Amino acid sequence: MIWVKRGAFALVVVLLLAVAALATWEPFFANAANPPPARAYTAEIIRDDFGVPHIYGATDADTAYGVAVAHAEDDFFTLQDVVAMARGRYGAIAGEDGAKVDYVYHLIDARGTATREYPRLPADTRALFEAYAAGLNQYAEGHPGEVKLANLFPVNGLDVAAGFALRQPFFFGLDSVIGPLVAGEDLRREHGADIPGFPREPLPVAPPGEIAPAPQQARTPLSKKTGVLPLGEDAEHLGSNAFAVAPQKGGGITTLISNSHQPLRGGVAWYELVVESGEGWHFAGANFPGSPFPFLGHNEHLGWTNTVNTADMIDIYELELDETGNRYKLDGQWRDLESEWVTLPVKVGPVVLPIRREVLRSAHGPVIRNAKGAFAIRYGGIGQLGQLDAYYRLNKATDFAEWEAQLSRLAIPSTNFIYADEAGTIAFIYNAAIPNRPEGVTADWRTVLPGNRSDLIWQGAVDYDTLPRIVNPASGWVYNSNNTPFTAAGAGSDLDPAAFSPLMGIELKQTNRSWRAYKLLSEASVLDRATLERIKYDTGYERRGYVDRMFNGLEALKAEGKLADARDLLLSWDFTADNVGRADAIALLMIRDFMSADYNNKTFPDVGEKLQAATDHLTTHFGRLDPPMSDLLRLRQGNVDLPLDGGSDTLRASTTWDVAEDGRLSLKHGDSFIMWIEWQPGQKVSSRSIQPFGAATTRPASPHYTDQMQLFVDHKLKPVRFWRDDVVATASSRRTVSTTDTAVR
Repeated sequence: MIWVKRGAFALVVVLLLAVAALATWEPFFANAANPPPARAYTAEIIRDDFGVPHIYGATDADTAYGVAVAHAEDDFFTLQDVVAMARGRYGAIAGEDGAKVDYVYHLIDARGTATREYPRLPADTRALFEAYAAGLNQYAEGHPGEVKLANLFPVNGLDVAAGFALRQPFFFGLDSVIGPLVAGEDLRREHGADIPGFPREPLPVAPPGEIAPAPQQARTPLSKKTGVLPLGEDAEHLGSNAFAVAPQKGGGITTLISNSHQPLRGGVAWYELVVESGEGWHFAGANFPGSPFPFLGHNEHLGWTNTVNTADMIDIYELELDETGNRYKLDGQWRDLESEWVTLPVKVGPVVLPIRREVLRSAHGPVIRNAKGAFAIRYGGIGQLGQLDAYYRLNKATDFAEWEAQLSRLAIPSTNFIYADEAGTIAFIYNAAIPNRPEGVTADWRTVLPGNRSDLIWQGAVDYDTLPRIVNPASGWVYNSNNTPFTAAGAGSDLDPAAFSPLMGIELKQTNRSWRAYKLLSEASVLDRATLERIKYDTGYERRGYVDRMFNGLEALKAEGKLADARDLLLSWDFTADNVGRADAIALLMIRDFMSADYNNKTFPDVGEKLQAATDHLTTHFGRLDPPMSDLLRLRQGNVDLPLDGGSDTLRASTTWDVAEDGRLSLKHGDSFIMWIEWQPGQKVSSRSIQPFGAATTRPASPHYTDQMQLFVDHKLKPVRFWRDDVVATASSRRTVSTTDTAVR
């Protein structure tokens, strides 16, 4: 029996060694990055009374270095996730969900794009990215106890650029295509689709004087199906509002309101900052983790904000494979599929499993093979990285012509831009690098395309001057709430959809926020601050679209007992989510899923089933059908727990939430960073802003972890300390950081 005991002992040793190997292999397997070129950087970081950093440097690169240090001080936790994504190692932190991101990183060749395109960027742009990487590296070196993953640092500018290459296609819904293809599901289109099982739906005709629908002939994009990757604005419930008002409509004041709806936490949550350098870079706004510059906000002369648009930016091709499955036919010739095997790290408990996956590509682009065949994907901006330079130049533009010259490059692949400046110019630009699909080619671009024809593999984007664009409309205002660009400036100022090629696939849909904004903006005789505040924080719904359809179902619903009480309560609702009416709570629970189905072209929910679910939730957790909505919907961070107003598709947006154990809804996506910018006659630019939590979103010990929450709940804004004298006078801290320091603490 001795040999049995020895064998068992040996087996235990082997198992222990295997576990140890699985727990330690990944950092050694990962390719170590070369640090950025050695250079001395110095920046001054002044934090205002709310902890918002104002970063000053002698050069733009010095300032970018300071951006990294300041952001790491406030949220190094999230920055590391973004760095791990940019290096294909997120699965070693986030397990299976992270491995999905890593798979897409390899599938779209984010690293290859960065390796090819980053060296082609102008030297001053690359200098920003190298300086930013140096700041991250210095912080990581000085705080080894905070580092999540061994060998994640140092990083260099190319690593940071790879993060942009990974994330940029997801703001126009690439995950809504990759997810279903990987799962072998059917793809669905919006209005106008001719895919079996999903017939054409007529667009509603607006009553006279209201928003008219776009004509049916326009081509519409792939639906925003379930988002599977935490990379872009939540595809399930995308949303943002933006308003610009010219001085003749705003009582002499030019106003720009940025109201982006992003997740409140994570890799695409806004981080507020002000940057200034001796080279003329001076900008206040917000960025995402992993960026050396703001993506929206204002400088002294001009400002802009963004909303997501959904032009048809993606085409799918079904490949014809030979009997081996390794070759595809193109123009009568067989070509080899490009194949690469990658290792995805997947954290499971204390170990990280190495999962091997094959990545395929064709002349069209990335290829996904499933039980139904092989499908190639081609999307706007594929293989490009010019947005790194374009955003930097936009930050430093001084007038509309200079600003639009950068936008006209179409280097930023998507998102609407709403613009205003000190001269009183306002503009709405439907920015999208829409594929330049050839006219006259026999093909139904609305469906999955044959992959055996090279004439269907388009090159580049449409010309900028073919995109919807409105500058200084007679109405004196422009807006967007993720709606069709053909309602943007009011009757008499809106664009004619017939003037734009159906091949562009410009969306036709309206949101409730759009109907409300259009109505309220059109009715106002003057859009002064008080009027705009009422519009921005409006909690009303129009009984139109999916809301009308839901209520039609309620009116026809036969119910008894508690369910009948719930139906009657909801039918008494006043169509506002303002925390006043008895039916606000049950309406909040009901509407979100109907909105989601409409936004994402899913099957419309069963009204009775959803009403029963809402009834059960309220009676289980509150013992009644009509608790105050403020008891149900909460803004929670640390020990702070505050009531909220607004709904899933109202201008005051409380879009999605996590359901807590106590049955409360903890907001996770909706109104996030709000910025209100004004140019008043004879005065310098001024602005106000707010975040849902505070500047230090993952630092519970910081006084700025929750210090903006009450203001956010109360519909109030705080001053932006754009000017140096102002921030110095209100500073809560002030210090200089430098790469000559042994550590940044």
